[in-house]
Amino acid sequence: MSRPTDRQQLLRLLQLASPLLPVGGYSYSEGLESLISQEIIDDRVTLQAWIDRELQTGSIRIETAMMDRAYLAGTQSDCEGLQYWNQWLSAARETEELRHQSWQMGGSLAKLAIELTPEIQALIIAIGSPCNYAIAFGVTAQFWQIDRQATISAYLHNWVTNQIGAGVKLIPLGQTAGQQILWQLQERIDLLSQTIPELADEDLYACSWGLSLASMQHETLYSRLFRS
Repeated sequence: MSRPTDRQQLLRLLQLASPLLPVGGYSYSEGLESLISQEIIDDRVTLQAWIDRELQTGSIRIETAMMDRAYLAGTQSDCEGLQYWNQWLSAARETEELRHQSWQMGGSLAKLAIELTPEIQALIIAIGSPCNYAIAFGVTAQFWQIDRQATISAYLHNWVTNQIGAGVKLIPLGQTAGQQILWQLQERIDLLSQTIPELADEDLYACSWGLSLASMQHETLYSRLFRS
């Protein structure tokens, strides 16, 4: 592929991180449905606090680091590295629900990436199956020659947007309240985007027991709007 201009990189990034991308992210709440049904989260303030706390210490921090490692492995055509980090992330998923979410979204993104740019197929195959979403995202962004730092920011922004979308539907909140949360969290997203590339392997840990419990409880809810 020829080197894209800055504008082309931006367009590719917007497409990759778009909520319209057919990977199914909108169908998962990642524990929010359980927390809202228990009234632990019940307004804009508590929803923002939950998302902010997850950004600081939760598994999304580690997931984004895996995405960045996949990006770097793709740059070096490091097939062994891609396989290693994909398997590492599968093992690190706290619950079966979260693991299958990552695999389903990763498989959908991998298939789409091959449809759009068939030349990426060798890298996608090298990852192995099942493929985690973060790994597929990093490899695709690298192959599409999207800026590394911008990719990290977009991945975090995409996750936050999905969480806010779930909260807006479930609590429910108005669209303006959702945008207020997103605006307030911009500084946190930017700060985390800067620290992700600096994480050493020994720094890959998270405090996510709250997410784990909420995810495990989700499948037993009497009724569910989001996929379990």
